[in-house]
Amino acid sequence: MNYPCFFDTIKTIKLQDDLSSFLGTFEDGLIEFSYLDIVKSAGHSCPTTAGAYLMTLEGLKALYKNELPKRGEIFVSFKNNINDGTIGVIANIITQITGATMTSGFKGINKKFIRHSLMKFNADISLDIEFQRLDTKTKTEVSYNPNLIPADPLQKILMQKILQNMADNKEKGKFKQLWQKRVENIFKNTNKVITIK
Repeated sequence: MNYPCFFDTIKTIKLQDDLSSFLGTFEDGLIEFSYLDIVKSAGHSCPTTAGAYLMTLEGLKALYKNELPKRGEIFVSFKNNINDGTIGVIANIITQITGATMTSGFKGINKKFIRHSLMKFNADISLDIEFQRLDTKTKTEVSYNPNLIPADPLQKILMQKILQNMADNKEKGKFKQLWQKRVENIFKNTNKVITIK
C-alpha cells in the first residue's frame, strides 16, 4: 500500500480504553491512532480529514494535559447540525478516535463502558467542537480553518479538467500531488489553522 510519505511524520493520538483492557484487546487498554489509520477508515486524505484529526489531537491534548485521554469517557459537542457541510464526516472520524457516538454506540456491560449518548449537535458553544471529560467535567473548545492554507491555483484548474474528462495522466498526477501537498501544509501549520479555548 503506497501513500504520501508525510502521513508517517504526523503525531499519533494515544489513548487508554478500559473496555479494550477488560476484553484483553490491547494490553492495559493502550490504543494509538495514526493519521494513516483515519485515512484508511475514511478512504481518502483531504483538508476535512486532516481537520478532524487535528481538532481531536489538539483538543484532547488541551483537555488532558499530561494525562492519557480516556477513550469512551469523552463527551463531544458540535456547534452545527450533523447534516451541515462536512460535519458528519468529521463526527465519524472523532467517533473512531474517542469512541463517542450519539445513539449507535456500544450499550455497555453491567452499566460500564457505555459509548452511546456521548455526542450531540447544535450545541450552544462558541467554537466548532467541544470536548468534555466525563470524570472531571472539564471542557475545551476547538475550531479549524483550512482556508488559511490556500490551495495552489493550478489545483482547481486541474480538478475541472479531470471532472470533464479532459486531463491526461500527467495532469492527473500533478493534481494528486497538489491536493496532498495542501494537506501536508495544513499539518505543518497546525498553530495557524487550529484555535483552542
